[in-house]
Amino acid sequence: MEFKSSVEVADDAIRKMNERITDEVFLTIQNDRELMGAYLRAVQEEGLDRVNQTVGRAVKKAYGLENKEREGEPESTLIRSHMMFE
Repeated sequence: MEFKSSVEVADDAIRKMNERITDEVFLTIQNDRELMGAYLRAVQEEGLDRVNQTVGRAVKKAYGLENKEREGEPESTLIRSHMMFE
């Protein structure tokens, strides 16, 4: 196994997290009763696509991320796919 410095380990972990961060945010919504209720009300008022796109854009903006590729097998059941970021 090759040696990695602490900086390289941190960079690798952050890169992997950036790829999954949108899915993690949706999992947080899904697993929090209050957030899930608010999410469902927003979907009723604004529509599923708009709410999900808004959440995705908010994640990208909050962390200053760049699009990488679309991932089609998220863990969250609230979305069918999500953008992976770098």
